[in-house]
Amino acid sequence: MFVAPGTMPDLGRTLTRDAAQQIARNWWVLLLNGALLIVAGLLIFSISWSVRSLATFIGALFILEGLTYALTTGIDAQVRRANVVTGLLSLATGVAIIVWPGPGIVAVAIFLGAWLIVGGTLAISGAFAARPLMRDWWLLLIIGLLEIPLGVLALANPGATLAALITVAGIWAVAIGVMRIVASFQVKRLPDELDDAWATPAHNGVAREAKPAAAHS
Repeated sequence: MFVAPGTMPDLGRTLTRDAAQQIARNWWVLLLNGALLIVAGLLIFSISWSVRSLATFIGALFILEGLTYALTTGIDAQVRRANVVTGLLSLATGVAIIVWPGPGIVAVAIFLGAWLIVGGTLAISGAFAARPLMRDWWLLLIIGLLEIPLGVLALANPGATLAALITVAGIWAVAIGVMRIVASFQVKRLPDELDDAWATPAHNGVAREAKPAAAHS
């Protein structure tokens, strides 16, 4: 979501803070997304759903996820393009679920399970790619580690009852929503934490000096 795997640049002091500021701009997107997911999860558990109404609601969650990815900026244009492509795929999936005439519980479970596995895989790979930049990269890792088992659970028995599908969707929405809210505040503080790290005195008691920016020809 923030850094593309295998493309982490050799970041110097100035560029590192620029990258941190770029990532920090996404904090409100994660906060809003997390809050909406928690509300959605509580609604999933509290409403008596039909297959059609649940399919429409899950489709709307896919669209929400797509918008979140599309609005998230990374450290470079490559990450931005990857987020847009991922967002469009999620949007298309959500629209397909909603407009599909009378989707059965099997179809909804397959859509949900497949996307959770894809999203979880992206979150895990992105977490390890962001490890050199973010001290709290493990928050992204936890999101991925939560999504993949839930996706496998949905796909393991797609013909399960509506109650089972509600359980998977509700747990995913609430758990991921909480983690994204926590991650949003960690992301927001990233530039300040970076400055604090550079201002920390070295072992000899002398504060580190910032590396001069490279001169541009």
